[in-house]
Parts: sequence; structure tokens; C-alpha cells
Amino acid sequence: MNSDTRGADLTVTWEAVREGLREELGEVTYRNWLMPLGFTGVEGGRVTMTAPTRFLRDWVLQQYADLIRATWQHEHSSVQAIDIVVDPLASANAAMPSTAALSRGAAPVARRPLDLCPGAEVDGQGASAPLDARFTFENFVVGKSNDLAYAAARRVAEAEQVAFNPLFLYGGVGLGKTHLMHAIGRHIRALDPSRKVLYLSAEKFMYRFVRALRYRDTMAFKEQFRSVDVLMIDDVQFISGKESTQEEFFHTFNALIDNNRQIVISADRSPSDLEGVEERLRSRLGWGLVADLHATTYELRLGILQSKATQIEGVDIPPVVFEFLAHKISSNVRELEGALNRVVAHATLVGRAVTLEMTQEVLHDLLRANDRRVTIEEIQKRVAEHYNIKLLEMSSHRRARVVARPRQVAMYLSKQLTQRSLPEIGRKFGGRDHTTVMHAVRRVEQLQETNAEIAEDVELLLRMLES
Repeated sequence: MNSDTRGADLTVTWEAVREGLREELGEVTYRNWLMPLGFTGVEGGRVTMTAPTRFLRDWVLQQYADLIRATWQHEHSSVQAIDIVVDPLASANAAMPSTAALSRGAAPVARRPLDLCPGAEVDGQGASAPLDARFTFENFVVGKSNDLAYAAARRVAEAEQVAFNPLFLYGGVGLGKTHLMHAIGRHIRALDPSRKVLYLSAEKFMYRFVRALRYRDTMAFKEQFRSVDVLMIDDVQFISGKESTQEEFFHTFNALIDNNRQIVISADRSPSDLEGVEERLRSRLGWGLVADLHATTYELRLGILQSKATQIEGVDIPPVVFEFLAHKISSNVRELEGALNRVVAHATLVGRAVTLEMTQEVLHDLLRANDRRVTIEEIQKRVAEHYNIKLLEMSSHRRARVVARPRQVAMYLSKQLTQRSLPEIGRKFGGRDHTTVMHAVRRVEQLQETNAEIAEDVELLLRMLES
């Protein structure tokens, strides 16, 4: 069989796969998530497909990888795996595989342009990212670190009139922002299915806006986003530095506020700390209620584990294991729940009883990583002691070299040893700007190459803090 015939066969196969996926998932889901995918070729049992954005690729791989692979295997028995690569132009250009690719069995596929807003005809909810059924108000564990955010989210979900506009939730990774947003959306739809709820990430909002510009159909975009009853945008910090996207978001925001429609926003920092976001937009984001989710307390982490355990059947987990995990894993809830899942999976698959010793063995890598975590406060204390200066000098505004240099070293170590953002580090050092932290990091990096004493100090402090 020549390459042209193989190419023609694969073209037919790809269309059969698309129809199979459409039939399995339904028109709305297919248009939202799988229609944008393109096909490049098959080699060595691996199908290569394309997605226009990293967000879409990651979501499809997470949610539909097994189904896509099975559908391909049904149509083409040699397929064993699928790969999805990001190609921003894949949906706009009918990219032709190379001659070499054709000889391996790839077929040139005429890709249809992406619909501007897939599912738009289904009242706005079809265009929404799926809401996870696991995230409800009932299984959200409330503590001092998140009680305001929870109460505000609940009020927004249950109120007949707009309560706070916008509701702005912010906090670090894995502290429950997305959980609350999904809970709000699901609760609103359960109370009144006729209300149009649109939930998506800021990245997805930006992607759709860019497509609207490319296909000169911004009116359809505006109509869809400004006609909903509730708009929820997750991780809004990702529009930082994207001026045209911010401009459109600003006008969408104003249009919804003017029409008394509810807006819910989440980010990893407060509106005033969003770098690269226009002042007028930051101001409007802080108009309503700003609620933060702090780092979890031991009691809250213990409650989360106990709540999670009620959903686990057939595995007995001693209280000492919950207490151990709540003490050892304090970074975020996602990591904490993941640790418990690993322990339960090991017990189920291997047939071992859950004990403290077994938990330590299964989670040895995770526990070691958490043991190495250092706080900015600890770094400041160690550096102050090393250079024999007062701890208060770390947040003072004195510029004398005797305190400025140790302060720069502490900022550098904070960037190297913690996962804190530059603005967060700056706040710990007397409310300094993130550019000050950047300058300190660069300066210490330069000094380590030219100043043996500084290099030795940094090396010694690193060893002390990591031990």
C-alpha cells in the first residue's frame, strides 16, 4: 500500500474517531473540548494529535485520554498510545504533514476552524468548564483560616439578590479556592437550573478572546460573556501583562455589574497585589468582598483528613496516622489529600494494614520534601544571627551596608528555599516591592561569583537551613 492510500485510510479513520467521540460524549462536550483537536499522524503505535492551547491539552489528557485511546484502538488496532502536542495554529491552518510523516502513515487532515465559543448556543452553561461533583459546600471543611471565604461563598450561592459583587477569593495553592467556586456554581444551578452560570479559567477566557479577534467575531464573544447570570473566573492572575485581554475583561466586568449579575473571581493574591494588572481593573476587583484563605491550621488539616476518611470504604485508618499526616504535611490541602490517597491505595492494592510505620514508608519521599521546607521567618532569623544584626533590621528601611547586605542575602535565600512569590517575599521584608526582591536576588548571584566571602556565607547558610 502506498503512502497516499495509507494517508487516505487514516483520514477516514480520524473522521470515524471524531464521530465516535461525538457519539460517546454528546454534542456539547464534544464541541467544547474535543472538536478543537487536530490529527498529525500515527507512528509506532502512537497517535499524535494537536491542541491549540496548553490548557486544552492538559484538560483533555486528564479527562478523556483513556476514551480517546480506546476509540482509536477500535478504529485502528495498532494504536497503543496517544500524544497531544500544543500547536496554536493547528485550528487555523490546515498544516500538512511532511513527506516523511506521510511515508510513516500520517494523513493530511483539513482542520476546521475552532468555533469561537463552543457550546454557546446552549445558554452559556454549555460553554462553561465542567463543575466537579466532588466539590460541594457539604464536604468543605471549615476552620479559622477559611471561615470568611466559606461564609461569603455560601451567601453568594444561596442569595436571591446579588450579595457581594464581585466576590474575590484569594490564597495559595491547594487551600480551597477552586473547591468553593465549583460549590457555588453547582449550588446555584441546583437551586435554579434556568440561571446561566459560566465558569472557566482566566487562561480560557483569554484564549477565547484571542480567537474572537482572529476570526473578527468579537460581538459573539461579548454577547456570550455578558449575557450570563453568574460569571466565575478562576486564577485571574494569569491575565497579568495581557493588556488587550484585561481591556475586554474590564468592559465585561462593568457590563455585568451594571446589569446586577454576580461575578466571582479567584487568584493567588489579593487585588492590590496583582502585578501587571491595570490599576482601574485592580480597583474594580476589590469593589465587593475580598476574602482570603490562609495556610491551614493543624486542627483544620486533621478535620480534612477525618472528613476524607468517611468517604473511604474497606480501609481502617488509625487516628495516629491522621495526626501524623496533619503535623507533617502543612503546605496545602491538595498535597495532604494526595498523601492519604497514596496510603489508602497502597493498603488496598498490596493488602497491608495501615499503620504509622507503613505510612512513613509509603510517603518517605513526600515527608522528606516537607521536612526540608523552610519559612521566610526562619531564614531571616538565621541570617540575622549569622551577621550579628537585630532581627528587626530585616524589615527596617535602613540602607547601611551592614544591614542591607544581610537583608539581600535573606531575600535571595527566601527565593531559593521557599515557594513564595516575589511580592509575598517583599511583604515579609517590611512591605518592599517585588522589584526590590528581584534586585536583591540578582545582586547576591553576582556577588557569589566575585566575592568569596559572600559565596561562603551563602553556602554555609544554605547548608544550615536545609539540614
